[in-house]
Amino acid sequence: MVKVGVCLSGCGVFDGSEITEAVCTLLALDRAGAQVVCMAPDMELDVIDHVTQKATGEKRNVLVESARIARGEIVDIAKVKASDLDALIFPGGFGAAKNLCDFAAAGADGKIHPEVARLAWEVHQAGKPLGAICIAPALMALLFKGREEGVKLTIGTDEGTAKVLESLGAVHENHAPEEICVDEKHKVVTTPAYMLAQGPAQVWAGIERLVQAVLSMAG
Repeated sequence: MVKVGVCLSGCGVFDGSEITEAVCTLLALDRAGAQVVCMAPDMELDVIDHVTQKATGEKRNVLVESARIARGEIVDIAKVKASDLDALIFPGGFGAAKNLCDFAAAGADGKIHPEVARLAWEVHQAGKPLGAICIAPALMALLFKGREEGVKLTIGTDEGTAKVLESLGAVHENHAPEEICVDEKHKVVTTPAYMLAQGPAQVWAGIERLVQAVLSMAG
């Protein structure tokens, strides 16, 4: 059975993982017969009130919040090795750009959380595929910056974000939310999801295709 890691970044679009994207990822993997390993970094996050979309001043833990989506079946990413997995997927949500890395604040100068960067690079170096959804392709651009040029990806059609990713050495392609961008050379698959999607049906269509492509590469 193929074993796929799903790296979460909290619980909720404005300060963690986008829940629909995370659930669609888990559902697509389950329907395909894959074994899922949910993980997240053990770190603090700044809580956003999802009604007002304003910071509350409260601090919560990314691992603890992510466990809500994973029904408690989750591990600290620091304890996961590439040899434990056949592939690794990152759902979107602002947590991917605020907690897993600081792209939301730092843009092209952003850095990835050390354990996230370690595992993702180990997975890539082992010849195993990576998937990234919504804004999470920014992680891929940061991951390959200065290491390998020309990783192909999509965040949809946002010209401003695309330019930042291209400044990191990535090659951006415009894609609709139901579509995927496949980089066969680097084994990276991306889809826009809620960067463009108008509802869960479009999100599901893109993520199902992404999961199928990742599993195909995982072989």
